[in-house]
Amino acid sequence: MTMDFSGAPALLALYYLVLGVLACFGLHRFYLVLWYRHTRHRHPEPPPAPQEWPMVTVQLPLYNEVYVAPRLIAAVCALDYPRDRLEIQVLDDSTDETAEAVAQVVAAARARGIDIVHLRRADRTGFKAGALAAGLAVARGSLVAIFDADFVPDPDFLRRSVPWFADPGLALVQGRWSHINRSYSLLTHVQAILLDGHFLVEHAARHRSGCFFNFNGTAGIWRRAAIDDAGGWTHDTLTEDLDLSFRAQLRGWRFLYLPDLTVPSELPVDVNGFKNQQYRWAKGSVQTGRKLLGRVLRARLPWRVKLEALIQLTNNFTYTLMVLLAVLVFPAMLIQKDTATLWRVLALDVPLFFGATVSVLVFYLVSQSAGGLDWRKQLRYLPTLMGLGLGLSVNNALAVLSGCTRMGGTFHRTPKYKIERMGEDWVGKRYRSGRNLAFPIEVAFALYFIACTVYALALGMWPSLPFLGLFVYGFSYMAFLSLVPALRGWRLRQNGA
Repeated sequence: MTMDFSGAPALLALYYLVLGVLACFGLHRFYLVLWYRHTRHRHPEPPPAPQEWPMVTVQLPLYNEVYVAPRLIAAVCALDYPRDRLEIQVLDDSTDETAEAVAQVVAAARARGIDIVHLRRADRTGFKAGALAAGLAVARGSLVAIFDADFVPDPDFLRRSVPWFADPGLALVQGRWSHINRSYSLLTHVQAILLDGHFLVEHAARHRSGCFFNFNGTAGIWRRAAIDDAGGWTHDTLTEDLDLSFRAQLRGWRFLYLPDLTVPSELPVDVNGFKNQQYRWAKGSVQTGRKLLGRVLRARLPWRVKLEALIQLTNNFTYTLMVLLAVLVFPAMLIQKDTATLWRVLALDVPLFFGATVSVLVFYLVSQSAGGLDWRKQLRYLPTLMGLGLGLSVNNALAVLSGCTRMGGTFHRTPKYKIERMGEDWVGKRYRSGRNLAFPIEVAFALYFIACTVYALALGMWPSLPFLGLFVYGFSYMAFLSLVPALRGWRLRQNGA
């Protein structure tokens, strides 16, 4: 059976163009893996402890975090650092009972002689960036450490990070995120793998090769002079951390990444919270690219640094291409059903598929090995990893489009529930990230690919089935997880009734 498509050449050309661009971004992952492997033995010797420890301000930005705020404050109050050289600011923009709970915890800490203040603002202007700027205006420290509500720093964090600031050109020391609830669910385990790729391979490769990398908004410590010199915290993007990072590095400040300086954190257990987090990161990175990419390309920097910065700030555009690929893939398969030759498949389709997918899988497997895990045991998570990436494409593509058309926006924080062990439940707790515009599109794509798979079975398109099955799994998995909180909440209400 030969299909008659009048626009077949144009459709195939667009299909292969999209796949080719995705393959280029995928091959960049190979480049990062190679740089990581090439530089893996570069471990600078830790500097000696300073004779006089500098004043450090620890900032804890909070907004409605009643479950995790006391845990964070307790961990920061336990930091092993000279008490007369440590100031703690709880930057609390909360509008619920978090404010009262925090006030009690702070009062108890002050009664123990800890220099801690509870700072409240009249409004949330600037969201997190505004809170950090307000705290910085009254901070006494020459160094500023920042921890988000879901982090639990170890007592030696400052002892291990502060000595590096003996280098007067150093602006930032960034630690690596580890995960308290990595094994809570399949979703949290896959999230951990995604973040491992970012921290264990991407950050390490960029840092060791002299390229720009970014502060991750938490688990890091800044030199205050660098923040001021770069123009301070601004809120015209949703990724104030990425924005400030590039501005500081454009001013000539250096960053240090310490992969062994791990800080435990809590991963989102609700997929809607995870999607909102990804949306914010994707939109903010595009906004930062709009704001700073021109300055980066005009700066007197090595071409390799500029190219890496270009890829870093445009990488989220791959999600729009993945959505376009989802639209094109089945028509392209139908067109080529009776015309594709073995040589064309081997010469074109296989290399592009390899570049777009296999390179990404290698990237994440290397990250697991870098983290001291047996990569072979992590193989079982790869189908879900690929499916989750596809399932996120609609959500993040919408974020990219929004970032292309609008600067700033509302900072929707990711709810945390103090979920640390398997079996702990979160559905009955307050705070919930509702489903967004991506949900109905994900459902539509899931139904579309189920229909495509049935049709492919009827036509005997056997080689297409694994590829189509991945799309079915990715969009169905994302849509189902988005429904889980509502379904479980309904069951709780029924049982309560």
